[in-house]
Amino acid sequence: MRALPIFTSLHGYQRAWLRPDVVAGLTVWAVLVPEALAYASIAGVPPVVGLYAAVPALVLYALAGSSRHLVVGPMSATAALSAAIITPLAGADSGHYIALSAALAIATGIAGLLAGLLRLGFIAAFISEPVLKGFIVGLALTIIIGQVPKLFGVDKHDGNFFEQAWGVIRNLGDAQWRTLLIGLLSLVIVLGVKRWLPLVPGSLLAVLLGIIAVQLFGLDDKGVDIVGHIDAGLPSVGLPDGIGFDDYLDLLGPAIGVLLIGFAEGLGAAKTYAAKSGYAIDANRELFGLGAADLGSGLGAGMVVNGSLSKTAVNGGAGAKTQLSGLVVAALTVLTLLFLTGLFEKLPEATLAAVVIAAVIELVDIAALRRLYRVWTQLLASIYGPAARADFLAAMAAMVGVLLFDTLPGLLIGVGVSVLLLVYRASQPHVAALAKEGSLWVDTARHPDLTPRPDLLVVRVESALFFANADYVKTRIDDLCTDATRLVVLDAETSPALDVTAAEMLLDLRNALAHKRIDFRIARSVAQFGQVLGSAEAGDTPIGIYPTVAAAAADLPEHPPVN
Repeated sequence: MRALPIFTSLHGYQRAWLRPDVVAGLTVWAVLVPEALAYASIAGVPPVVGLYAAVPALVLYALAGSSRHLVVGPMSATAALSAAIITPLAGADSGHYIALSAALAIATGIAGLLAGLLRLGFIAAFISEPVLKGFIVGLALTIIIGQVPKLFGVDKHDGNFFEQAWGVIRNLGDAQWRTLLIGLLSLVIVLGVKRWLPLVPGSLLAVLLGIIAVQLFGLDDKGVDIVGHIDAGLPSVGLPDGIGFDDYLDLLGPAIGVLLIGFAEGLGAAKTYAAKSGYAIDANRELFGLGAADLGSGLGAGMVVNGSLSKTAVNGGAGAKTQLSGLVVAALTVLTLLFLTGLFEKLPEATLAAVVIAAVIELVDIAALRRLYRVWTQLLASIYGPAARADFLAAMAAMVGVLLFDTLPGLLIGVGVSVLLLVYRASQPHVAALAKEGSLWVDTARHPDLTPRPDLLVVRVESALFFANADYVKTRIDDLCTDATRLVVLDAETSPALDVTAAEMLLDLRNALAHKRIDFRIARSVAQFGQVLGSAEAGDTPIGIYPTVAAAAADLPEHPPVN
């Protein structure tokens, strides 16, 4: 009998896996607790909400997801998106804000479950790696500047990244030295431990030292802000109070954006560790698993969640074999809610800010942006002009969009620019004039030493031929013809597809060249190309199609034979 597709990572569980799974669970718990508190503050909800969200997310993802290693919980990107979505809707009502945050998680969960059932896992392909990279860099910078006021003990200014940065600069004179000292020391501890003692949970160490410092020196009575009261115990389960059906409808659109970002980030982490361990990831089950995790989080008074690359790395590095490690983290988080919340009440806000900054600073990957900028050649520039650096431009559009207009608009701007650049480049493909070198036909732009026959023009379009580039290709081929040209051969091997518009263009080109006493022939067409062209030629004299360039030009009189 076939096993149900639930808790699939536990199927065939081996006793030898128990110890590494438990050790990995303890390690991830030490990182997750302080980060969950910190990410809840990014989302604008009480820190304990991050712990509320983690428990059902970990359990339900383990039940429905396809990764053995992915750790699901509150994360910086979706937390920041949540804050951006909820703030204008909730106004100054903190209770309504918390309820709307849970409702957004529910809406995101429903969207994820439906997307998984409808097998929409392919949607991740619409966010290119450069766009995602630019988006994450912009988001990380936005998160960092949002935490800097807590690090300095100054008031935070609203607005985009640049407005918040200017607000910090203007208020530097009001910085509280004790707060700044605690924050900087916490930052040094987290970053230093991560670099020199990677097996030690630096975030937890900084949190514990911050709590001890507050207790020993009474820093909360000397102007250092602390987390304050955290409700002990488990949350109530059910729909958030005061949220109606219309509210869920209003949140559904933004929830799709949250789902898309969370899915893209989590899928990347899941695939990374699946490749290392030699198993496959099912994108549709990842959507379903993420949907279940978000739905459970929302019903448990939590917030939006997604897969975490950093905590998945901790999980994999600690030797996790299955999702039992995630279940161990969930159990330990329940114990934290029941018995340890009082410990975290004395946690300095500056330490919490340092944990957040340390978690996201590595995402400011300027080196990756430089690599994208270097993907450029003179030939690409001659073909596409400014669009030669399309990936870099898309990444920068996403980053600047996030810095200026917030997270979701920034992502949409990046995707939009990426698509526009793709269409632009597809509309102006490289039309190469070819010359013979030995038995090969090569691009004269790359081999300027070669001299083609004046009466023979062999061209190659390095793209599919379709409505967006048909006129450009026709004009370009016509421009390459000279008074001496007697035969034009289109080498169609690099044009894998042809639509009706492009087929009509080729017929028009054949007729236009005929008026100039120039023959037009096609060589080496692929099956789809020839079939579409044949269908479009109904009633017209067909264009000659030949198996090779040599065959197409065989009856051209005189001079050098062609091959």
